Amino acid sequence: MSASTRHTTTGAPTTRLNREQRKAIVAGSIGNAVEWIDWALYATLAPVFAGQFFGSSDPAVNLLSTLAIFAVGFVMRPIGGAVLGAYADRRGRKKGLTLTISLMAGAAIVIALTPTYGAIGLLAPVILLVARLVQGFSAGGEFGSSSSFLVESAAANRRAFAGSWQQVSVGSGVLVASGTSYILTKVLGDADMASFGWRIAFMVGGLIGLVGLWLRQSIAETDSFETARSAGLTREKNPLTGMIKDHPKAALRVVGITIAGTLLYYIWMSYMPGYASTTTKVELSDALLANTIAVAYFLVLLPFVGLLSDKVGRKPTLFGFAFGFLLFAYPAFQMLENATFGTLLLVELIGVTLLTGYSANCAVIMSEQFPPEVRATGIGLPYAAAVAVFGGTAPYITTWMASHGYRDQTWIYVAAAALVGCIVYGTMPETKDKEFV
Repeated sequence: MSASTRHTTTGAPTTRLNREQRKAIVAGSIGNAVEWIDWALYATLAPVFAGQFFGSSDPAVNLLSTLAIFAVGFVMRPIGGAVLGAYADRRGRKKGLTLTISLMAGAAIVIALTPTYGAIGLLAPVILLVARLVQGFSAGGEFGSSSSFLVESAAANRRAFAGSWQQVSVGSGVLVASGTSYILTKVLGDADMASFGWRIAFMVGGLIGLVGLWLRQSIAETDSFETARSAGLTREKNPLTGMIKDHPKAALRVVGITIAGTLLYYIWMSYMPGYASTTTKVELSDALLANTIAVAYFLVLLPFVGLLSDKVGRKPTLFGFAFGFLLFAYPAFQMLENATFGTLLLVELIGVTLLTGYSANCAVIMSEQFPPEVRATGIGLPYAAAVAVFGGTAPYITTWMASHGYRDQTWIYVAAAALVGCIVYGTMPETKDKEFV
């Protein structure tokens, strides 16, 4: 069976995935999960290794410096979205995905091996910065390429279900990163974890990347890309130029769709353990456990919300996410004021339940905005730009607010993002029944 017949989504609508489509989704999802393990480890372990790379005697200053590099890494994501997205639109989803995972895993190994500030001085944070920039470049290209691959591999009436596995795999990466950090913290203790335990986590994450690389080399190209290439569409115009000139409204819509989703995702999924451990009496190990449980629950729920989107549409499920957070923002941060493990877990579970309305839809709704010859670029660049501005700065802003006496106002920041989501999702066109090539 040829690659072009394996992933076809054309013809009469169907709600069943064939064997080759299921295989493509599984392989694509596992490879994507490996990619995001390496990305999530940084945010999860920032409170642990901050003192290793910066020379301040104040832990809060070290953490803010480490989170500043976390935010700066996001600057490279739009560049990666443009360069690697165009590469995937020109050369294929498979080649694009192979390149992104190689870059991400290599940078994780570099972080694991970088000497401390005490050993090499300012060179330590410089190496950390460069490695994180490479990871940001990789992550910028990953989302557009993996979203295009998964949605293009789906049956016609299962696009949201297939696309939800992009976020299942992202969440799986976060889960493995959080779970690994929790286990190492429990086994090694705080002192050993700060000394060398965090290095073990980054090294394991980097080496697992070899598994993801092998999986991505084994997948077939999608029918959508093969059809576009056969028609000469991938050579007619530079994908970046084509997106800007021919699809500007779609690109802006991707930015609007992303704002609320990325900001709330990074606060709940990546930064909540560190936030809780530094602003409440909950121990970091317990905060990581609560995060691990919440992420596991989130992963189970995502495909079902994808099926719901395939049935009722993208707009209702997206709007439910944003409106829910608009209502939940204030009580959530009030509950965290004197949080226990149980309170923190409840806040995380409610938040990730609402997040599924965005995460189950983001890959499919963005893919449905563009034709295949500009799809990876059209998703990757505007998405990465929005993530850089809103997602990458969220942990830093919330930490700064807490350390400068504005912790009680954090909920306003969250609610404002949710309100923007309500406006965007309420006014955008429905794309569930849109013809998809």
